[in-house]
Amino acid sequence: MQAVALREPLDRGLEQFQVPRGQVFVIPSRCKDCQFCIDFCPADVLTRSEELNAKGYHFAIVAEGKEESCVNCRFCMLVCPEFAIYSDEIREVAR
Repeated sequence: MQAVALREPLDRGLEQFQVPRGQVFVIPSRCKDCQFCIDFCPADVLTRSEELNAKGYHFAIVAEGKEESCVNCRFCMLVCPEFAIYSDEIREVAR
């Protein structure tokens, strides 16, 4: 009797799926340097700026070299108590 495979390997057919991409936007004047967005970003997209906002806080910025690393999970939006950050999905244009 021949065994029937009920599952397919995970690496088969992955080309049909696309990792979502996002772009992060920070509103520096709202940021109070809690660093929740930096600490909890699963893709380590964010870092603390050297600059200060008008309130005297260092605000979050996109880390150098991580401009295209956001997967648009929007977790930064959920953890920010000041509503100082958001992300938008970047849709790829079909060629």
